[in-house]
Amino acid sequence: MKTRVHARRDLQGLEDRRRRAAKLFRAGERLASVARTLQVRRQSVSRWYRQWKEGGLAALRAAGRAGRKPRLERQQLQQVDGALRQGARAQGFGTDRWTLPRVAKLIERLTGVRYHPGHVWKILGALHGTLQRPARRARERQAAAVQQGVAERWSAVKKTPGAATPGSSSRTKAASPNVPRSAAPGCPAVRPRS
Repeated sequence: MKTRVHARRDLQGLEDRRRRAAKLFRAGERLASVARTLQVRRQSVSRWYRQWKEGGLAALRAAGRAGRKPRLERQQLQQVDGALRQGARAQGFGTDRWTLPRVAKLIERLTGVRYHPGHVWKILGALHGTLQRPARRARERQAAAVQQGVAERWSAVKKTPGAATPGSSSRTKAASPNVPRSAAPGCPAVRPRS
């Protein structure tokens, strides 16, 4: 399962656009022409103009990051990433398999920040982690016996679609040997000559 990461808004670019609008306001441009020049809606230009009139250029400055600040700093994320790469056994777990509860315990142990195991996905997505399940194989697996079984029995076990009988275009009703097949969909059935 891949975590979807949305494109971040260019906050600096948005602020630069508002600064260009302020220069145009100072030059005496009309609001409609400012909107056309910057390719934005007139409502936005009108709001910027009102803010600029009341507070000057400082009022058009970016408000900063939108949304909640992350609970883990970049340095802490790197610390968690390094511990994950060392493996679960190196972190004191019984097997080398990472599970969400184990990752949550590791994050809490290293950083002091507690996460619900179900929310650890977001952190793993930020670290570019992916879901990986180990292949299930018998411990006593014998490669030679598997190859021999494939060579001898595979052709008898393998199913081939429509090998011996004509198929049907209907999903719900199988083809019947008593009904003659039609030439094409919508055409009457072809009758054999007697």
